[in-house]
Formats: sequence, C-alpha cells, structure tokens
Amino acid sequence: MRIHVHGSKAALGAAAASEGAKAIAAALTARGAASVIVATGASQFEMLEQLVQAPIDWSRVTVFHLDEYIGLPLAHPASFRHYLEDRFLSRLPTRPRFVPVDGEATDLDAELAQLGNLIRQHPVDVCFAGIGENGHLAFNDPPANFETDVPYLVVELDEACRRQQLGEGWFPNLDAVPARAISMGIRQIMAARKLVLSVPDARKAKAVRGTVEGPVTPLCPASIVQQHADASLHLDRASAAGLTR
Repeated sequence: MRIHVHGSKAALGAAAASEGAKAIAAALTARGAASVIVATGASQFEMLEQLVQAPIDWSRVTVFHLDEYIGLPLAHPASFRHYLEDRFLSRLPTRPRFVPVDGEATDLDAELAQLGNLIRQHPVDVCFAGIGENGHLAFNDPPANFETDVPYLVVELDEACRRQQLGEGWFPNLDAVPARAISMGIRQIMAARKLVLSVPDARKAKAVRGTVEGPVTPLCPASIVQQHADASLHLDRASAAGLTR
C-alpha cells in the first residue's frame, strides 16, 4: 500500500483523481473499455471535482457504486444515487453506463443478484473509495465479513456509522439515518485491479492508523487493503496525524 500525505484537501483530491484517471485511460487503451467503482460521501468531494475534468472517453466506461441505503428515496439528498448524479454523472461531457444500486427495490434478493451478475461481467479496473470513521470500507462495518464472495449484500449499519452520516450533515437526526443498506462486499472491492482511497480529516485519523499500522482484522475492515497489490491511500495532514511511521 502506497501512502501519500498532501498539504490540503484540494491537493489530495487532485492527486487521487489523477492517479485513477491514468489507470482508466490505460484500461481504455489496452482493452477499449473500462469499469470503475465510484464512492460517495464528504471524503470524495475534492476527488470527484477533479475527476470530472479528466480527459476520459466516459462513453466507454461502466460505472458501479459501492452502496445505497435501503428504502431511501432517490430524491432524498442523502441518497447515493442522487449524490452521484449531482456531483459526478451530470457533470461529465459524455455519460458512462451507470449501474445504480437500487435501495428502493421491492425484491432485494433480485436486486443483489442482478448487481452481482453485472459486476462479474465487468472486472473492475479502478475502485475509488474512502474509509469510515469506524474503519468501514463501503458499508461493511466492523466486524466485516472478509470471507463472502457475494458481490453485493444487505448489511446492518452500526451506530458509529450512522452517527458519521449524521455528523456530515446528510440527515436531521439519528433516527432519520437508515439502519440497513446494500453494500458491495469486501472481496468484491479487493478484486479491483487498483484501489484509490481518499481519506481527509482529523476524524478519520484513528481509522487511518488502524488501516495502515494495525493488524488485518474484520474489526477494522479497511485494514484488508494492506493485502491489495495496487492500493494507494491519499491523506491530508489531519488524517495522517495518528501515524507513527
């Protein structure tokens, strides 16, 4: 795992976007198509701001995303489909093929099966992601399931995760934060050829230390990225403050 500490969130976002964009361009050159995973949340603001400006032929890209709340309407400002449309898809010069995670599906088992079948057909070139305050990767809260091969699964969100969503301003109170979500599984995330993780802010410092310096454990789900062959962790000084080496 490569660790990059940047002097500002803007610099972090620019570097992460540049690294990911180069990998997408290389995939397009090599195979004529690319598949990517794009994350959401406050940690991705600066990265997405730069990624939408990259000279990529998005019409040849298939975009998956990591997770979505169950039962949250698409129009809700905290919906990750809404987030991606607003901050990413609508700002691209040409639209990619977008595979949404439909948390409003009436048949969740069918939705999981459909998503799994699609992502198996499109091996992922680049996964853009963040790390939660509790060390989660996507919505895989601790203790995460490191063993399942299921690409997407229904998960229960723990209180720390739900409080993070509240603290970031997505919901008016804790009761409004959904308790369940559809999340991409850990092994599916790890199957991406490249991981580009953007993790700013002091509130992530403990999770960053666990990810980088702790043991690989389901109690800090993001620690699994230590085992990835091509993972980059982009930090600012605040999120890197807990590192001892």
